[in-house]
Amino acid sequence: MNRELLFVYNANSSILNKYIDLAHKIISPTTYSCDLCALTHGSFSEKKEWKEFRENTSHIFRFQYKNDFIASYKNEKYQKFQFPVILERKKDDFHIVLDAKKLKSMQSAEDLIKVLKEKVN
Repeated sequence: MNRELLFVYNANSSILNKYIDLAHKIISPTTYSCDLCALTHGSFSEKKEWKEFRENTSHIFRFQYKNDFIASYKNEKYQKFQFPVILERKKDDFHIVLDAKKLKSMQSAEDLIKVLKEKVN
């Protein structure tokens, strides 16, 4: 069964924020505030192992920046999420698959892939 997952980054979508995030990842990667970004992307591109997993999964993966998610989903429950977060869409609702605390505890794209396989397969 194909499941729909929404990955919400703890980053904003403006061009200025993208440049600030890039500089932050290069200068001080350990203090970068988006643990999901750090797991799935290097300084300049998507990590190879993550990209291969994403492209070969049977599930639907969607990605949003925090500000776009908040603007798109006005439900008060969603406004209280701590970012980053990975959600699963079930009908007209989202359920947390991995929260910010769990994402922060992961060390690599491989950790993320392993946990996602356990949770959604």
